[in-house]
Amino acid sequence: MAALPPYTTLGQRIWHYTFRTIVGLVLFFLIAPILVIIPLSFNAENFFTYTPGMLALDSEAYSLKHYRDFFNNSDWQQAMRNSLMIAPAATLISVGLGTLAAIGLSQSHVPFRRAIMAILISPMIVPLIISAAGMYFFYSRVGLQGTYLGVVLGHAALGIPFVIITVTATLVGFDRSLTRAAANMGANPVTTFFRVQMPLILPGVISGGLFAFITSFDEVVVVLFVGSAGQKTLPWQMFIGLREQISPTILAVATILVALSIMLLTTVELLRRRSERLRGISPG
Repeated sequence: MAALPPYTTLGQRIWHYTFRTIVGLVLFFLIAPILVIIPLSFNAENFFTYTPGMLALDSEAYSLKHYRDFFNNSDWQQAMRNSLMIAPAATLISVGLGTLAAIGLSQSHVPFRRAIMAILISPMIVPLIISAAGMYFFYSRVGLQGTYLGVVLGHAALGIPFVIITVTATLVGFDRSLTRAAANMGANPVTTFFRVQMPLILPGVISGGLFAFITSFDEVVVVLFVGSAGQKTLPWQMFIGLREQISPTILAVATILVALSIMLLTTVELLRRRSERLRGISPG
C-alpha cells in the first residue's frame, strides 16, 4: 500500500482511511453471500445451514456428496451439456458481430454513430424481463420459439454490448496510421484487419468474449421465455431446484460457477493489463 505524501492534511488523512473503510465494507457486503455458500457446499448433511459439526470443524461433518450428486445426476448433467452447447455458440456470434460493429462505429465518417451505439448496447440498459418478453413474441412469429437457435440468438443479443464496449475501449488507443501504412504497401482490407488490426485489439476482443460467455452461461430469464424443456440450462436447473425440490446440490453447482467466474474474470484482468502494455500504458 502506497504511503500518503507527507504534506497531506489531517482532514485528507481522515478521508483517505474513511474511504478505504467504506470500500472494504461494501466489498464484504458483496462477497459475504459467496463466502457463506462455499463451505455449505461441503456439508455432509442435506441442510442449507451450518451443522454443529461444521462449526466445530469436524472432518466427518464435511463431504463431497453434493458434488458427486451433481456429476452423477442425469438432470444436472443434461443441463450442463445444454449450457456448454449454448454459451460457446452465443459467444462466437457475439464476438463476430460485436467486433465488426465496434470497428465500424469507430470510423468518424459513419453517420448517426451515437444513435446506433445506443441501440446496440440497449440490452444492457433495458430490463431483462422486457427483452425476454420481446424475444418471446418475436420468436413465436418466426418459428424460433423453443429451439436451440432461438436461445443462442437471444444470448448473443445480450452478449454483443459487452463485446462492443470492450473492443471500442481498445480501439481508443489504436494508431490509425498502421492501417494506412499497410494499405500503402498493398495489403487489402481483409489482410490489414487480420495482420495489423486484430493482433492489437485481440485482448479487447477476448475480454468481450469472456464477458459474453459469462452472461450466456449464467443467464436464466431469456431461457425461461424462449427455451423449452429440451434447452434447460444449468441456471434454469438451479432455479427449478430452488422452487420445486430443495436440493443442497445447488450449493455445489453455485460454488463451481463461482470458481469458473473467478477464473474468467482473472483472465479478463490479465488481458486488460496486456492490452495496456501493447498501447504503451502502464497498468494501474
